[in-house]
Amino acid sequence: MDAGAAVWTVLLMAVLAANLPFVNDRLFLVGPLRPGKGFAWRLLEWAVYCALATAAARAIESSLGQAAPQGWAFYAVLVCLYLTLAFPGFVWRHLRRQRPA
Repeated sequence: MDAGAAVWTVLLMAVLAANLPFVNDRLFLVGPLRPGKGFAWRLLEWAVYCALATAAARAIESSLGQAAPQGWAFYAVLVCLYLTLAFPGFVWRHLRRQRPA
């Protein structure tokens, strides 16, 4: 995989990982269907998916060459990036107007 394809793969993976908990009512994609899944479950899933996406991105970086060492500031910015990427899913789940039944 060349560097350009790796960048797009990592970005797509990050967007999916950030929004997946808000568009899916199953626990971790394979668990039981929970129509009333609370915000705490969604936040836990978001954190786990983002950690998995970060680990996959680190593996892709290592496969392309030497992985750069990262400090705490990198991970603080990364969490803020994942929060920003999760905004469309959050709006879809919690802020859009529900139609009366």
